[in-house]
Amino acid sequence: MDYDTSIICHLCQETYKRLDILTFKRYDAILLPVKERMTMTTATKRATIYMDLDLHRALRMKAAETSRSISEIVNDAVRLALAEDLEDLAAFKERANESLVSFEDVLKELRDDGRI
Repeated sequence: MDYDTSIICHLCQETYKRLDILTFKRYDAILLPVKERMTMTTATKRATIYMDLDLHRALRMKAAETSRSISEIVNDAVRLALAEDLEDLAAFKERANESLVSFEDVLKELRDDGRI
């Protein structure tokens, strides 16, 4: 069954503004054909996470405002965090041969330079 997606998307956007935060349902996912609902291109795995109530409320509101699912937002955040970890590991590897400086030496240097 094909739908006029421009009309349905417009109706969905109007619905988000009034009902999405109250019902926590994505109406576009119900109305649009299956082909157009598939936004994730990779296989997914269902997981249960426990988060702070305020964070969950903010996440629901962001999902409603951006017309994205909570899963999409969480996946993007996890990807970003893992990419940052990868950059940190590369920096550690790059600096592995640098000499170590003790905290005591840093304090002495600061005192000798008159900064503390």
